[in-house]
Amino acid sequence: MAADSPVYIGTCGFSYPEWIDAGVYPPGTRSAQMLALYQRLFPAVELNYTWYQMVRAETVARLLAGDGGRLLYCAKLTRTMTHEIADDWPAQAELYRRGIQPLLDSGRLLAVLVQLPPFFRRTPENRTYLARLFDALRPLPLAVEFRHRSWAQDSVFAGLEQRRITLVSVDGPLLPDLFPALDVVTNPDLFYLRLHGRNGQGWRSGSKQQQFDYNYADEELAQWSRDRIPGMRTACRAGVIFFNTHVAGLAVRNARTMAGMIP
Repeated sequence: MAADSPVYIGTCGFSYPEWIDAGVYPPGTRSAQMLALYQRLFPAVELNYTWYQMVRAETVARLLAGDGGRLLYCAKLTRTMTHEIADDWPAQAELYRRGIQPLLDSGRLLAVLVQLPPFFRRTPENRTYLARLFDALRPLPLAVEFRHRSWAQDSVFAGLEQRRITLVSVDGPLLPDLFPALDVVTNPDLFYLRLHGRNGQGWRSGSKQQQFDYNYADEELAQWSRDRIPGMRTACRAGVIFFNTHVAGLAVRNARTMAGMIP
């Protein structure tokens, strides 16, 4: 661990048709070509599709075969274990572990992102469920993103530290119930920062196009690169930063700016 530990910067997702109009990808780019083009831009990517559908080993193998052998990955946990918790969630966890195995075997899986919804509050029932979920997902490297501020407690951070699970730092709108922007490190292996934009008006619109329509100002990014990331970097062997402001390719612009701020 050192002040110059590697920090990998990228975006939340890579397959956006609107990025063609935004000039990120050239005209005529097909979906199947986007990952190969993306890897020329950034060293890491966060997989979104694994939240919408169960990950399959053969799909992951094709992904790895088409990325040029350079990319590092974080992958969202499927929604049937976070947002729409299925009765058979233990079986879902087993399917996920099997499906993601090629990525784990490749040595390029930084973390599985357990993204929890705003309505997942810190209750005894939810605490028990989350502990059981973490156990079911072993030995995958895990990172957890809380959206409700009830989880912002030292006892929660201590529990994650004991399990060597990364607490995801978030940058988002200043709304009363949202999890706050923190630089707490719970896993010396990895820090994980997700920047969602600060569009408070669009956050609860029900439209992702409005929710993540935000272009970070340089000073807003410097609040992290100058004031917070150096300490997080010193505490970890590596770090990853992803931008979720995908509308009109703003995430690419924001990520490039951030990359220029971090030596």
